[in-house]
Amino acid sequence: MAVRINCSIQNTLCLLNPPLFSVRYRASPPKLKSQLHRRAFFCTCATTASTPQNAEPYVLTTPLYYVNAPPHMGSAYTTIAADAIARFQRLLGKKVIFITGTDEHGEKIATAAMAQGSTPPDHCNLISQSYKTLWKDLDISYDKFIRTTDRKHEAIVREFYSRVLANGDIYRADYEGLYCVNCEEYKDDKELIDNNCCPVHLKPCVSRKEDNYFFALSKYQSALEETLNKNPNFVQPSFRLNEVQSWIKSGLRDFSISRASVDWGIPVPDDKTQTIYVWFDALLGYISALSNDQEELDLLRTVSSGWPATLHLIGKDILRFHAVYWPAMLMSAGLSLPKMVFGHGFLTKDGMKMGKSLGNTLEPNDLVNKFGTDAVRYFFLREVEFGNDGDYSEERFINIVNAHLANTIGNLLNRTLGLLKKNCQSVLVVDSTTAAEGNAFKDNVENLVDKARIHYENLSLSSACEAVLEIGNAGNSYMDQRAPWSLFKQGGTAAEAAAKDLVIILETVRIIALALFPVTPSLSWRIYAQLGYSRDQFDATTWRDTKWGGLKGGQVMAQPKPVFARIENQTEVEDDMGVAIGKTVKSKGKKLKQAQEVAGA
Repeated sequence: MAVRINCSIQNTLCLLNPPLFSVRYRASPPKLKSQLHRRAFFCTCATTASTPQNAEPYVLTTPLYYVNAPPHMGSAYTTIAADAIARFQRLLGKKVIFITGTDEHGEKIATAAMAQGSTPPDHCNLISQSYKTLWKDLDISYDKFIRTTDRKHEAIVREFYSRVLANGDIYRADYEGLYCVNCEEYKDDKELIDNNCCPVHLKPCVSRKEDNYFFALSKYQSALEETLNKNPNFVQPSFRLNEVQSWIKSGLRDFSISRASVDWGIPVPDDKTQTIYVWFDALLGYISALSNDQEELDLLRTVSSGWPATLHLIGKDILRFHAVYWPAMLMSAGLSLPKMVFGHGFLTKDGMKMGKSLGNTLEPNDLVNKFGTDAVRYFFLREVEFGNDGDYSEERFINIVNAHLANTIGNLLNRTLGLLKKNCQSVLVVDSTTAAEGNAFKDNVENLVDKARIHYENLSLSSACEAVLEIGNAGNSYMDQRAPWSLFKQGGTAAEAAAKDLVIILETVRIIALALFPVTPSLSWRIYAQLGYSRDQFDATTWRDTKWGGLKGGQVMAQPKPVFARIENQTEVEDDMGVAIGKTVKSKGKKLKQAQEVAGA
């Protein structure tokens, strides 16, 4: 859905999946007082696990991002998180439909185009393409990219509007109130801060009076309360549910779903003097994205292609639109509700929310060019507890990336392959299963893999990363305790044991690569390539391959190369856990990304 965004749960998401509502609400609208939101385009994985043809798809959505300006790190964060979830579900063998896109109508778009000396269509084309380009650079494996200016979307919106109208839930009335242009929403006085400023955008709201069409939201107050009481996991994290329940309890008011003063939008059916409100329009992108370009445009046919969504992933600032307005709209149209709405926190910079409207954004393109895709993906998913706010610091970014990816994982692989080359001609002496017989280390690794899986299933992405890092720490500790370099010097049975130790460590790194694949897909492939696998073999892996026993005796490893280039010119310090990390003095900019790409060639 449209986003003006900035940036444990239950294992299952079988929350709300009713059939089409057979009974529609028929209440008279209240009077309004005069004062008053693994086939994948860039996928690097494939699924071989058998999935029943009639299995329900896992439909995952990001917001549809508002194209008033190019993407920033807030929108990238949501999409990186969604991509990690999608990749994990594909590893489980699920049929995933990962939807993202752009919201392209409304007053702000027309104003932004005019400011650039452009037209709204040309402006939308330019910014929408910038999102696609960034998603490619960030290894985003989306399946559907919907634009609200697409012909198929407009057709779905008109049909949906007509269904709601036929159900008696749309009426015409005058409205006067304080309007936030950036939110594209009327605000209650009690929501505003000093000088009638919007608490999100910190800009004064303007007084407006319009003759609009309204949606009878108040009619659905009891139905929404009942939905949340029966399905407490519908809104997550749980503290977001409390916010939504508080909004509903305070009383719902009907909201305007058209604008008379906005030309850049979808015309209201049978009234060309009004355009459909941008949120009423854009929320329907989650459904219109499911339609195929070749098929006849029909709402129910489109719904049958995968609705309801399994998970709406959004920023907390658009929770009201997704957890209140959207379910009521779907009830009115007789359609099933999504199973879960997850509202994550903001990314902050200097302690403030990042956003295009505030002018304090962190540019994701700059981060990717400077540090590489895997580093960006890993830092934000590892360091921000999913659901809460998180702050960006470049020093912390570099320290974490060097300590975890370059040292704990990359260096473990590199030094093990170096020992294998020197002492075993890069050939594994036995199967990994045989090497680990009677060794409790294997059980520890498998327990940590199970722990990571549970965290992924619960959308606890930071904890999943931490569990995988624990495997890396265990592997380094095993290497240091066993000291295979010393055993090789002793020869005989000691050298034989050392050769088995190298197999055990390399099997550990192989498992790390798969368990971290949802977060760092490119790094995972570079690790697999170092272990002697082809791209086809890597693409055929599933989560089942995280079980111990993948590496086989006689398997030839590739020549050792760094799989993740450490940021150069560092002064060594220790973090609060005693892990050696780097403190940036100077980074090499694009050379870092190039070095990582060379390592993976």
